[in-house]
Amino acid sequence: MASTQCLVVLFLITFTSTAFSRSILETSPKTHHSFTFNPISIRRKIPNDCDNWYCDSWRLSVETDNARSWTQIPARCLDFVEEYATCHHYSSDLEVVAKNALEFAKEVNVSIHGKDAWVFDIDETLLSNVGYFQFYGFGHVDVAALFSEWVDLAVDPALSASLVLYKELQKMGFKLILLTGRNESLRNATKKNLFEAGYSNWERLIMRRPPDMNKTVTEFKSEKRRELIYHGFTLHGNCGDQWSDLRGFAVATRSFKLPNPMYYIPL
Repeated sequence: MASTQCLVVLFLITFTSTAFSRSILETSPKTHHSFTFNPISIRRKIPNDCDNWYCDSWRLSVETDNARSWTQIPARCLDFVEEYATCHHYSSDLEVVAKNALEFAKEVNVSIHGKDAWVFDIDETLLSNVGYFQFYGFGHVDVAALFSEWVDLAVDPALSASLVLYKELQKMGFKLILLTGRNESLRNATKKNLFEAGYSNWERLIMRRPPDMNKTVTEFKSEKRRELIYHGFTLHGNCGDQWSDLRGFAVATRSFKLPNPMYYIPL
């Protein structure tokens, strides 16, 4: 008898448990949906167009020089590069580089002998040629073909962050050396553009002369930095948008690479 009672109790417990579980599972679709685990709903949404992700990664490979001798912006990245260069992203990156450079400059004990120097490239470092690419197109392959004509117009604006850095370094007593791959024939237009953009009182403006024309940018700029050191200058900092502005020999104590996904100048 006791055994029969135990079986009845066990049956009732099992039936009640099963019925309760079924009542939960068979709730209305609306209620059930609200408690359903949906992994997609908690995962970050992926944009339909992944070009921006790819192009931002491509830009990183350019800035770190992993891409090395690239000659053309990938076709799928033309819009990305144009938006980057003409919107806040580019100016924000430039501001960060300028801030880093200024923080280092403040650590330098500038002496009274007037030989503490800072080197600047010009194009995409002090002056912006974004207008050139807006006119000819960001996919324009041969940058040099019409560049001299563009430089003669002397219309490039200053890169704001670089102008602020330039003036701060002057106040601190650094001698500012402008070392550019522009040809000597463009000196007057270059000086005019620099003055109108707000730059003045540089120590030297060094440009390519005929004997330098067959040299790589790295060779040319390294030799000119070596000459500066020979004449007693201490090169504390060097700012440039190309790795060829910064590498080689007779390098500065610190080099600061500015972003430029618009073109690449071989080492």
